[in-house]
Amino acid sequence: MGTIDLGQLVADIVKTWDGVNVRPYRCGGVEFRFDHREIGHVHVNGVADLLMPVRLRRDLVAAGRAEPHRTQPHSGWISFRMRSEHDLPAAVELFRLNYERLRGVMRPRSVTSIVTNPIMLADRTADDMPA
Repeated sequence: MGTIDLGQLVADIVKTWDGVNVRPYRCGGVEFRFDHREIGHVHVNGVADLLMPVRLRRDLVAAGRAEPHRTQPHSGWISFRMRSEHDLPAAVELFRLNYERLRGVMRPRSVTSIVTNPIMLADRTADDMPA
């Protein structure tokens, strides 16, 4: 049985969004861009990195929906570790959030509604796969 390419599964969804370009990421994996701006990228190990406004990054991390970026923890960068296909909806929701923000069509909603979105509330503690 082969290994599932989580980055490709995310790419198969995100590339269908209007104006999104998918290309290889310079450090391995895939990168998603809208209007020459990076939405985010997925490394070959299944870690998704996205640049958010610092306030939103802080709230997503505080709510457990993302982790601080491993090399830039005090920036707007967040990381989301996909351990299995079960993490795909939450990862795609983060990419959708950033895509809408970059397009300037983000639906009016509070940060609280974003971080408490049921899609992002998957019970990751039940995941027995290593981090």
